[in-house]
Amino acid sequence: MATMVANEAFTGNPRRQLAKLFSVSLKLTVPDEPGVEPLVEPGKFGDYQCNNAMGLWSIIKGKGTQFKSPPAIGQALIKSLPTSEIVESCSIAGPGFVNVVLSAKWMAKCIENMLINGIDTWAPTLSVKRAVVDFSSPNIAKEMHVGHLRSTIIGDTLARMLEYSKVEVLRRNHVGDWGTQFGMLIEYLFEKFPDTDSVTETAIGDLQMFYKESKLKFDLEPEFKEKAQKAVVRLQSGDPVYRKAWEKICDISRNEFAKVYQSLRVELEEKGESYYNRFIPDIIDELSSKGLVEENEGARVIFIEGFEIPLIVVKSDGGFNYASTDLAALWYRLNKEKAEWIIYVTDVGQQQHFNMFFKAARRAGWLPDDDKSYPRVNHVGFGLVLGDDNKRFRTRSTAVVRLADLLDEAKTRSKKALTERGKDKEWTPEELDQIAEAVGYGALKYADLKTNRTTGYTFSFDQMLNDKGDTAVYLLYAHARICSIIKKSGKDIDELKKTGKISLDHAAERALGLHLLQFAETVEEACTTLLPNVLCKYLYYLSEEFTKFYSSCQVNGSAEETSRLLLCEATAIVMRKCFHLLGITPLYKL
Repeated sequence: MATMVANEAFTGNPRRQLAKLFSVSLKLTVPDEPGVEPLVEPGKFGDYQCNNAMGLWSIIKGKGTQFKSPPAIGQALIKSLPTSEIVESCSIAGPGFVNVVLSAKWMAKCIENMLINGIDTWAPTLSVKRAVVDFSSPNIAKEMHVGHLRSTIIGDTLARMLEYSKVEVLRRNHVGDWGTQFGMLIEYLFEKFPDTDSVTETAIGDLQMFYKESKLKFDLEPEFKEKAQKAVVRLQSGDPVYRKAWEKICDISRNEFAKVYQSLRVELEEKGESYYNRFIPDIIDELSSKGLVEENEGARVIFIEGFEIPLIVVKSDGGFNYASTDLAALWYRLNKEKAEWIIYVTDVGQQQHFNMFFKAARRAGWLPDDDKSYPRVNHVGFGLVLGDDNKRFRTRSTAVVRLADLLDEAKTRSKKALTERGKDKEWTPEELDQIAEAVGYGALKYADLKTNRTTGYTFSFDQMLNDKGDTAVYLLYAHARICSIIKKSGKDIDELKKTGKISLDHAAERALGLHLLQFAETVEEACTTLLPNVLCKYLYYLSEEFTKFYSSCQVNGSAEETSRLLLCEATAIVMRKCFHLLGITPLYKL
């Protein structure tokens, strides 16, 4: 077993590889305590530390053990550790922490291997094979606004990280395309355009305004309201005329959504609420047969332990709602799409709905009682986007900010800043436009993703477009600067990858090398915790480590030029992969 671990390929991820070594050591040190997982994490006094000694001592003391203290267990763990080229040295600190210093030679070989075989060799492997990420999910006939920005960006990044980690991801757009509002919209469409076949996106104009006008008519005119309510029944019973009008409204909305997704470079497959409608009656029957559904004040509900109000699955008028649709969608994803992990990205305000819905699914036996086992569900909640007044971000007219307008303004401000720096004289109009878009949209995304998603953040164009500090602009420029250093060397970097060697003799070289090698475990942590900000923090610190390295280690013209150019290239490659996972387009020139 020791030989097997020692011959591990140079695929990065020191944490995972050290965990394998300590797993062997734990079995040899405490054979009577099977199933103890190695606790390895980045260390304060070494590159990594193993934290098992204290926990083991609390388990085995008093059992007639040979060990007299946690440090004694730590020493035994070191003694039993298989010989490996990964480890330079080990030592004990405090109450039994095992500090590990990695071999600089092994670290250099890992980076060389990545340069030759590509960054995908560093991708983590998760235990799950297929996941659904349910994100964005705007409502038909309503404009996408700043709230959808968070769901879309967070969901896309989670999907990208999982895909990189060899998970097949079904990117689902669960749009609100079904429900009572469509009776109102269809009847208003018939009134304004008796010949619905001729209706175009241009004819309807602002779909948001169309929705507001129909809602006003619905609220003020009882006769129209009655017609709208009957229209819902006709739509849901499959009347072809009403179905056709519904499809027309949905198509116009989809075209608007598509423009936003194209700008953000986000891919989604739509399976809206209407898709699952046909499964609901059978799902309700199944849940009823299991004794979960009860009559309550004319409605059919599921009582959930710990909640005062029940989960309504059939309304008193016989109609279905979010809960019935969500249950049908979950059943479909588990049974038809065979998903092992289903991730819902919505605002934190929907937390209670998901808690109740997940508990109902557990009571039905669809999900295991343990929320860490698979198949597994997670609600990825996010906080509000706030304005300067610390309230929900809105325009001066108190309207919700349109997402399309926000994207346009980000690009416009970015182009203005680049023009002020004279870039319009250096670049072609096409280059200026492309780079302004990359910077503007990247700044918007990174400002959102760098914040722990569970909290809100204050929206500020000035802050997100700042070229100093923890911003996308700073990071994009840092990447472009590295590309410039490599270009100025005049060396063929692809040739150097094949023939050159890396040495990590200088402290700054070693620190940069170690941070590069922590990329895979960072992606793994961001995936398992569903926190994109973990990756943002890693990327920012990587740029900081590179700055320290470049400040203290001459690259071009130095005796170590080949090694240091390869470190520059490795940094640029890892930065580009981080940008890709965050949905940001990299810059190659300043």
